[in-house]
Amino acid sequence: MKHLVGSISSAGRALPQLNGRALHIDRAKGPYLWTDEGMRMIDMALGFGAVLLGHADPVVNAAVVEAVEKGSMPAFAHAGEETAAEALSAPCGPLQKVIFTNSGSEAVHLACRIARTVTGRRIVAKIAAGFDGWFDQVAFGNAGSREAFLGNGECRPIRQDMTLTRYNDVADLERLFSENTEIAAVIFEPLLANAGSIAADISYLTALESLARAHGALLIADEVLMGFRSRFGLASHGLDLDPDIATVGKAIGNGFAVAAVLGRPEIMEAADDGRAVRAGTYCGNPVATAAVTATLSRLRVCDYDGLARRGNLVRNSLVAALADRGATITTTGYGMVFTPWYSATQPNTYEDATLIANPGLSVALHLALRRAGIMAMPQAFGRFYLSFSHDDAICDEMAQAFRQAADFLPTGPDGIPT
Repeated sequence: MKHLVGSISSAGRALPQLNGRALHIDRAKGPYLWTDEGMRMIDMALGFGAVLLGHADPVVNAAVVEAVEKGSMPAFAHAGEETAAEALSAPCGPLQKVIFTNSGSEAVHLACRIARTVTGRRIVAKIAAGFDGWFDQVAFGNAGSREAFLGNGECRPIRQDMTLTRYNDVADLERLFSENTEIAAVIFEPLLANAGSIAADISYLTALESLARAHGALLIADEVLMGFRSRFGLASHGLDLDPDIATVGKAIGNGFAVAAVLGRPEIMEAADDGRAVRAGTYCGNPVATAAVTATLSRLRVCDYDGLARRGNLVRNSLVAALADRGATITTTGYGMVFTPWYSATQPNTYEDATLIANPGLSVALHLALRRAGIMAMPQAFGRFYLSFSHDDAICDEMAQAFRQAADFLPTGPDGIPT
């Protein structure tokens, strides 16, 4: 391509070529993608988690079309904003105040600004190797960076009022608060997704909450990925946590660009009275809020237990297909979002994950799956997603494709995939 930098606007969406050709998607519907060559694939990338109902859900699309026809950018207040805020806050307990943004990165940026304003402190701590957006401050310590390897006893890095703490390490949390009395908030993910779907230990999350409370810091749940994905509401509430602020996105719009900050009324007052500046031409626009209201109306009656069950069957069928070829494989995450590892043990920390990651085999599996009719992320820390449109029949089709893909994998002299 002559003009598009890197042939794509987000570097994370780049894919390896297959048979000397770059991939271009022509359309998507339900659990399927169609390429510009007419090949149909079952989608397990699902907009990197942005699609939970299935592509082009008719209820969501109809609501968006109606909003577009009425005018997509009135600039001023419209009733749909409050309707969407009410629908979003209803299952979120004490987090009853909402501000809409256009992306998860914006939502995290605003959440940190509010926390700093409310506490009068400057430092926000994030999980090393966690992904809380691509803006400069929170991109510090992302997976793959030098700072993400936060060793025990090392001098804790800090940049632009952002510092890091180790995942699933209570002792490091205790050191964090003993070293610095200016922690405004700790932002955490209930699933360390971009480091390979590593679940947090419940004891770690409980300690995180109690330490933050004891030291006057706010607790920000970054649920841009997990909010409304594992349950109708916040994943952190399902883990008996009580965050002060949460960021959500992706699943709440089923593929339309929208995110939000939710918070306790007394905390969000800082944005209401102007102490914490908020703005954005497109924030809360009619198209985005229509997508939220319609998506949540559908998710409210969805069978989350059934999705988890089907997801676990899919995980097991992938493991079985590769194990039958002699590969050692396990998975981390949940039924609706998981990462395969070519190891007998599951990683519990980012350091564990980097030791067992196999980028070459991850790309090989991605290409083998594409040949077999399944689209998945190619990165070693990539995620496999399921949507509510992946019914039992689709899951059976996926199990057959996994076995076919296993036959496409390159093998070593002993016949085991390499």
